[in-house]
Amino acid sequence: MVSIASAIRSALLTADPRTKCFATRAVARAWRKGELDWSFDVSMPDRPAWPERPELLPPNRMPKRGKGGSERGRIALWHALAHIEFVAIDLALDMVGRFGEEMGRDFTSDFLSVAADEAMHFALLARKLESMGSHYGALPAHGGLWQAAHETRHDVRARLAIVPMVLEARGLDVTPSTLERVRAQGDEHGAKILARILDDEIRHVGFGTRHFVALAKNAGDSPQTLWKSLVESHFRGAVKPPFNDSARLAAGLSRDFYDGIAS
Repeated sequence: MVSIASAIRSALLTADPRTKCFATRAVARAWRKGELDWSFDVSMPDRPAWPERPELLPPNRMPKRGKGGSERGRIALWHALAHIEFVAIDLALDMVGRFGEEMGRDFTSDFLSVAADEAMHFALLARKLESMGSHYGALPAHGGLWQAAHETRHDVRARLAIVPMVLEARGLDVTPSTLERVRAQGDEHGAKILARILDDEIRHVGFGTRHFVALAKNAGDSPQTLWKSLVESHFRGAVKPPFNDSARLAAGLSRDFYDGIAS
């Protein structure tokens, strides 16, 4: 049998987006069917393989999308969302490949299901771009999305605190307003895609929060205090309102986590 680590590493080192999606979903399916050996016999790459396009730029060099309803602006929005979901595939795969042996089978199942969801989200967004006469890679993209993974590569608590509980939780905050803006433009198909992503991301944040809280409690730490400490140490941005408190609460991320740290 192929080891789970080998299967994940192979998917991470697949650069072509479409092929990476297929590989990721195949890993998740093989795991569910018991076709992967529980062996972490290879290390994860420091950085996944990515395609030559899109060009990755630092945040301060990214072109402004604007808030208008132009076709160019709409394409830029869907391209940015596609890039977030593409990197999210690698974030979920790396979570399992790097920390699965330490965290166990339930953790592995949870985050391989996240990886499969992210692959599906990316495929939906890539098709959306194609329906608009564009494609993923046609525009520059944010080059810093992998930074959080790199900086938390040695500590599963920090990875959980930053990736699901800050970055993905931010998606819970901003997606509803994006969805309504898309719907107001008459794009019901786009609104349905965003609604599906939002529902799935609540579950993803929930996985991260649940495993983080369990780690903290097992060590005798306050989950809220530990989370705030890790965010201050490992997150370079700011945790900013407004917050979608209802979606965060549905994911187990209660207000007492982020009260007092927001700026």
